Amino acid sequence: MTETHATISPGAPVFPAGRYGRRREPGGRTRRTLLATLALLVLAASLTLISVRLYKQYGDPVYDAQVITYTDITDSQVRVDFRVTVPSGGSAVCVLRARDRAGAEVAREEVTVTAAPGDRHVTTRHRLATTARPFIGEVLRCRPPA
Repeated sequence: MTETHATISPGAPVFPAGRYGRRREPGGRTRRTLLATLALLVLAASLTLISVRLYKQYGDPVYDAQVITYTDITDSQVRVDFRVTVPSGGSAVCVLRARDRAGAEVAREEVTVTAAPGDRHVTTRHRLATTARPFIGEVLRCRPPA
């Protein structure tokens, strides 16, 4: 009896020709899926980079406020010292408020601050007139002037 040796890698199953339909090439579907995934990732990264660049160029600048201290607390006032970061030489409208010990609002006021040309930080001191004895003075938010 004669034996024929096929040129198939060792350990791979041998199927009779035409019995089980057409065999797929190994890795065909995986390669297409990998290419499609890679294309989507490149597209997403490109859109993200474009969005970040456009936001930095045209987006709203940051108006950041920090309370330095609140002092001179009396029955009718509190003095709030705060620092605001604005665009270079720009201005901002900040909302200040004072609250009593129970947390009720006893004063609220909008204050406009303007930075010197070429400067991005403004340190301001403002006195809030209150309707009762305040416990704390704070800056709620700052925004660009309307």
